[in-house]
Amino acid sequence: MILNILSIVVALGLLITFHEFGHFFVARRCGVKVLRFSVGFGKPIYRYVGKTGTEFTLAMIPLGGYVRMLDEREGNVPESLRSQAFNVKTVWQRIAIVAAGPIANFILAVFIYALVAILGVQSIAPKVGQIERDTPMSQTQIQAGDELISIAGEPVASWEDVNLVLAGLIGKTGTIIVRYQPDGLSSLQEDSVRLNRWLVGDEPNNLIKAFGLAPWQPLILPIIAQVVEGGAAAEAGFLTGDKVLTVNDQPVANWQQFVVLVQASPSKALAVEVQRVQGLTKLSLLPKSTEQNGKVIGYAGLAVVPPKWDESLIREQYYGPFDALFYGVAQTSKMVSLTVSSIGKMLQGLISVDNLSGPITIAKVASASADSGLQSFLKFMAYLSVSLGVLNLLPIPMLDGGHLLFFGIEAIRRKPVSEKIQSMAYRVGASLLFALMAIAIFNDIARL
Repeated sequence: MILNILSIVVALGLLITFHEFGHFFVARRCGVKVLRFSVGFGKPIYRYVGKTGTEFTLAMIPLGGYVRMLDEREGNVPESLRSQAFNVKTVWQRIAIVAAGPIANFILAVFIYALVAILGVQSIAPKVGQIERDTPMSQTQIQAGDELISIAGEPVASWEDVNLVLAGLIGKTGTIIVRYQPDGLSSLQEDSVRLNRWLVGDEPNNLIKAFGLAPWQPLILPIIAQVVEGGAAAEAGFLTGDKVLTVNDQPVANWQQFVVLVQASPSKALAVEVQRVQGLTKLSLLPKSTEQNGKVIGYAGLAVVPPKWDESLIREQYYGPFDALFYGVAQTSKMVSLTVSSIGKMLQGLISVDNLSGPITIAKVASASADSGLQSFLKFMAYLSVSLGVLNLLPIPMLDGGHLLFFGIEAIRRKPVSEKIQSMAYRVGASLLFALMAIAIFNDIARL
């Protein structure tokens, strides 16, 4: 629990600090006096005043931050300090200062992805295990054991690549080409897939499954590796090393088959036959009830002996410093493109607003990624940094993009937008942001 909370604080704190440091750094380079650099909102819990007079604070609510600069529009400025006020700087300097925050987030994402590359990028080749009926992939001749090579012209070397490509296809209408390598052959083949407003209005939990794909997995034998103390299986008398043979006289060939039977039987007794060193033993298992994705399922409290993967499907690549930076730039560009595309599709109504997520979902994902290991956590942080950068560039008053819009108009007209229009726009922008946050938090609560 402590690790999960710490992971959330580290993720948000680092991203916010980098964003605000971008504003701070460029402001200082442009000769603007920074009055306060704050990470978080609300009452400060830590305060430090630097040599230049800037007050650095850490506030109680870690959901943002700000850099407060000397500005004649916010109060009286002594004549001796007027040259250091933000509002007297050229429009191009002001544009640079405002744009520096989102740009800092993109730079941070590049370096995080580069670190991931240096640590080593490990993935599982996208070998198909099953094609689901009545799905886009059922239009093809691809069979279990075939390996995907590219989808819609985008190369895919892992299931993560497949997921990212499919995310970009949401709402698409038209024909795409899927290239693959048939199992046991060296030649490549391709099939066409016709899409018609794919997943428009839906909130898919699994894009790969929605496309009709089930990743190949090695056969997992139903041999027990661990019995959870106090669980239903422990109460039934299961032992480490037991091999499940039948459930209610139905033969069990693999672990997944056993899991399906247990999950379908919450609080219902199951007659389970297991094989032990001493011989066959019959047990009565009463799965306990638990909730998963809003559905009550059975839970036994067992862990299985992990299977051995085919080493040819495990792809691991390490990068040197320069190659890692190129990898970081490529991954960041890909995520920027995907994020911008997703926002555009949401505005067009192709992606439901139910997909918006707020702080609760961010906290849950941060916790899960921390549990999955350092690389998963780093990738999550990089993606969150890209999202923060892109969202801040949206032309909505109150966001960096809104300020850039006004400065862009000023650069073209050669005079600033009137204070009255800006004030009205900021009120509209604040209302819009409040509404979006309300929707995101509502979606978070609905997913609990």
